[in-house]
Order: sequence, then C-alpha cells, then structure tokens
Amino acid sequence: MNILILGSGGREHALAWAVMQNPKCDKLIVAPGNGGIALIADCAKIDIEDGATVANFVSENAIDFVIIGPEAPLAAGVADRLREAGILVFGPSEAAAELEASKSFTKEICDAAKAPTAAYGHFNDPQAAKAYIREQGAPIVVKADGLAAGKGVIVAMDEQTALDAIDDMFGGAFGGAGAEVVIEEFMEGEEASFFILCDGKSALPIGTAQDHKRVGEGDTGLNTGGMGAYSPAPVLSDEIAQKALDEIIQPTIDEMARRGTPYQGVLYAGLMIKDGQPRLVEYNVRFGDPECQVLMMRLGAQALDLLQAAAEERLAEARVNWADDHAITVVMAANGYPGSYEKGSVIKGLDTLPEDSMNMVFHAGTTEKDGAMTATGGRVLNVTARGASLQEARDRAYAMVEAIDWPGGFYRRDIGWRAL
Repeated sequence: MNILILGSGGREHALAWAVMQNPKCDKLIVAPGNGGIALIADCAKIDIEDGATVANFVSENAIDFVIIGPEAPLAAGVADRLREAGILVFGPSEAAAELEASKSFTKEICDAAKAPTAAYGHFNDPQAAKAYIREQGAPIVVKADGLAAGKGVIVAMDEQTALDAIDDMFGGAFGGAGAEVVIEEFMEGEEASFFILCDGKSALPIGTAQDHKRVGEGDTGLNTGGMGAYSPAPVLSDEIAQKALDEIIQPTIDEMARRGTPYQGVLYAGLMIKDGQPRLVEYNVRFGDPECQVLMMRLGAQALDLLQAAAEERLAEARVNWADDHAITVVMAANGYPGSYEKGSVIKGLDTLPEDSMNMVFHAGTTEKDGAMTATGGRVLNVTARGASLQEARDRAYAMVEAIDWPGGFYRRDIGWRAL
C-alpha cells in the first residue's frame, strides 16, 4: 500500500521508520518531513493543515492510507476532509480533537464520564482567575486552554508565579491558546504516559512511557517539549493500567461516542499516580514526542497493522505482540533551547552510527544542506536504543550520543533516572 504521513518531527521519523519495516508498505511519503526522514522516504512540501490540499495530494499520488502525526492538522479538521473524500485515515475528527485543543472540554468530558482528575476552575477573565488562585493557594497549576505546543502549562509552587502566569497567558504569551485558562489543583504523585489506540468503540493499550519535561538534569529548569523518554514506565503496572482503562479511558471513549463524536486514533493519557490510583492530568490526541520514538522502537513493523486496524474499526480483533524489552531516547537540543537558539549548526558523526531494530537516531529538527546535516529546530535529534534492561538500552543510547560531533547541541545525562 502507498502511505502518507503528515508531520516533520522526531515522532514522524519514528512512525516512518516503523511503517517502513512492514512489507505491506510499498511506498512512503512524508509531508513535509525533515533531513533524517528524507534518507528513508520521499518528502513533499504541502500545507498539512489544509484538508483540501492534502486530499488533492492523496488523489494525485494514489495514497491508500494517511497517518496524521501532529495535533495542528487534527485540530484543523484534516482527518474530516479526508474521510469525506473516502480516504482511509488514522487520526481523530476535529470535534474529537477537542480533547487536546481545549483543556476545559476535557474537564467537561471527565465530569460527564466520572473519570478521576484534578479539581479545577475555567476562566476567560483574568481578575476572576486571580481571585480563584488567591482562594485556593499554592502549589497550583495554570494551563492555557488551547493548543500551545506542549508549553502552555505552568506548575506554580507559589502564589505569585501563578498570578504572573495569568498575566502572561491573557497577555498573549501563548497566542490565542491563552484567551481562556484552566486552573487545577496540584496533584502529587508520579506522572506517566499511557497510549491507547481507539476505533470509536474499542480501546487497545499499546504501551506506557515516561518522559522528562524539564530542560535540566534532576528535572530542573524550564519546561520543554521533552528531553528524553523511556518505555515501559515501571510506575504504570498492569494493575494500574487496567484501572486507568476501566475508570478513565473507556468511559471517555463511551462519552465521546454518546455525543456523536466517536474517537478514532491514538489517545495519549497523561496520568498522575499516587497510592496505586491513577488520575488524568490531560489528554493528547496524537503520539507524544519523544514517547513515540521509544514506542515505535519496541513495536516495529506491527505498528502499521495496528494503526490500520484502528482506522478500519477492527481493533476488537487486534493484538499487540510485545518483546520483553526496554527502550530509551535521549534528546539532543540546540544550545539555548527552550529559549532562543541558533539554527544552521552542522552535525557530524551520524553516518558512523548503527541503524537497526536496536539502535536508531530519529531526526526532529534537521535538514541536509550542501551535503551536511544541519540543525533547524530546538529539539534536533532523538538518540534511541533498545535493550534487555533499561540500563542496557541507556548505555547503548548514550554511547551513540557521545559519538555524535555537534558542539552546537546539548543533552541531559540522566534520562531514565527515576526508573534506575
């Protein structure tokens, strides 16, 4: 089959790599792709948030299956335009993508589904929001209601930080995403990610992971899109995962179906776990980045079969075959990230590294220029490895990191520290 993946990050490189392992993939195009993706697939420059443009491209290139990577085209209704054109697509409708596009919508669904989550308030007026913060006290969590590329969440350990976050959000720091805010109780515990495929009715868990959001070692410094991840997450035991499925995930899927907006795609549940009880932190309607990289390393070729089963509403008959192993990814980011950073620095040594089912470097922000791989983003590379133990996977990943010659980049040296 001919397959199109939409996106340009490390997540899409990992999806492309897994899809290419499956013999049913005859041709793969990624739009727009990046420097690393271009080494394994064709790349196409199209506007991936314009459903009509994507549908025309699919028709012109005889595409059989479209996999939507990032949240922006989902929130823009690209999956809807493709389904209207009779095209098989993996990814939720615009209405279902509200689970990520609006924090207040998610809270409303949780209330209706009786899914355990943090107590909250929803505000479109800064003074009312500040009064709520003063009433509740700190620590407290302030979230931009809309899509903010994973950065619109402020965990305020003191009241002034929370009040400043209100000023920033209503002042436009996150664009239109901050026109409304959700303020939540600070939940204690350990956070982990749970990934579930959905076909509108059935739910199929496909893995757990834990990422490292803070830029600095020991989970210090500013929040980022993620500096590394590992899978599986030990804190998400089989028992707790089943509890999350029964009390949070399936009730959410049932409520979405009841509303006439069935959820089809991957549901990424961020969970806070304390004393064996999971509570929902938030939903994302796409694979996490960099969590996708460790999941795809562990799933391999079967990933395509599973995504296709979700798109064709056949999940009830699908099964996941896990290797009893571990995977870890270490993000290499441009100096200065998550603040301002330079683009265009040259990365050397990548061609000396292994590329197989146990070791891969997934590109997140690169392009090839004059025969050299150059950095074009903040998070640039995801150095990923598998092993029989997390320690073995970690040792492999860091050995690859050390072989990469890139003075313009940095990385955390403690990825996996919670589990190890």
